[in-house]
Amino acid sequence: MNEKSITTITLKKINKKSVYQYIYERRQTAKQQIVQDLTMGLSTVSQNLNVLEEEGLISRDGFFESTGGRKAQVIQIVPEYRIAVGVGILKNMFHLAAVNLYGEAIAEETVAVPFAQSDAYYDGLAAALESFLERNGYDREKVLGVSIATQGIPAPDGESVLYGEILHNTDMKLADFSTRIPYPCRLEHDSKAAASLELWNHPEIESAVVFLLNRNLGGAVITNHKVHQGLSMHSGTLEHICIDPEGPECYCGQRGCLETYCSANALEAAAEMPVKEFFPALREGNDARLAEIWDAYLSHLAYAMKTANLLLDGAVIVSGYLAPYFTEEDCRTLLEKVNAASPFPLVREQLLVGTHGQYTPAIGAALLFIEEFLQSEF
Repeated sequence: MNEKSITTITLKKINKKSVYQYIYERRQTAKQQIVQDLTMGLSTVSQNLNVLEEEGLISRDGFFESTGGRKAQVIQIVPEYRIAVGVGILKNMFHLAAVNLYGEAIAEETVAVPFAQSDAYYDGLAAALESFLERNGYDREKVLGVSIATQGIPAPDGESVLYGEILHNTDMKLADFSTRIPYPCRLEHDSKAAASLELWNHPEIESAVVFLLNRNLGGAVITNHKVHQGLSMHSGTLEHICIDPEGPECYCGQRGCLETYCSANALEAAAEMPVKEFFPALREGNDARLAEIWDAYLSHLAYAMKTANLLLDGAVIVSGYLAPYFTEEDCRTLLEKVNAASPFPLVREQLLVGTHGQYTPAIGAALLFIEEFLQSEF
């Protein structure tokens, strides 16, 4: 193959990807608009649209009025041309979430099975995954991969868990899943996966600290528009910030960690009721005890947020299971508590609240396969 042929092939790939990305970013467009904005020839655009349509990446369906009152054919991405699946593993259940090419969660499910490092557990998870895909009618060839978000810090090579005190899954292997699941698999820290989702939803963010308010607390750091891993993969473990050296014992063996004050488990223990009952009762405003518990929770969270804001001058994101329960009043209270003890005020625009609740790690983990696809040559 001569140099001219290689150049021609490369140019065709570049043009195809440029056209696809243009449509992707606008969701709906018309052929003439692509020609105009990409300064690409009509025949080149037409050829690429034909290829993309034949491959199933785009569809042309319906018409809308363009400039001058003329009708133009609608061109749009097929969001479910490919999907990815995330699995969020917890102590007493695991979450499944399917995500399309726009990062939208198109199916979610919770399976109430206690975690165990056993063949039976891994076989059961793989079977539940297949049933999930079957019930939702997803073609297997469309699955880009399955990401496993776990409460445990993966090794740098992603092949095993280095530290897993919550689930007691230290040394859990990626192979435990990949030998049973017939799709590409990867192992992710649940907090880092959550940060990936928040970064996807807020692409303008350069730096941020993520507080994953799940059953067990988690955290992550975003710098230079990327989730920071650290030398030993434990960057962002905010759950082990010490609030009180004489406080309750944490699963890590230390006392007074933020985990023991601001995890959903800690909130339920203090309130002596499930989260789903706590917040409706709290919002009724008739129970001073619940109001006091929530105020103490926000005070401890604000202490950690102040520390994070001093270390990393960026956004602070409340994410995970408890995030959808936060009201605007809660956000104002948090800001007041943070700013009362900090020389550098945190403004409302810097405090973001996630919306995906308990499925956040599963969705965020799945997005890693979506990002890889969008960066590929299809």
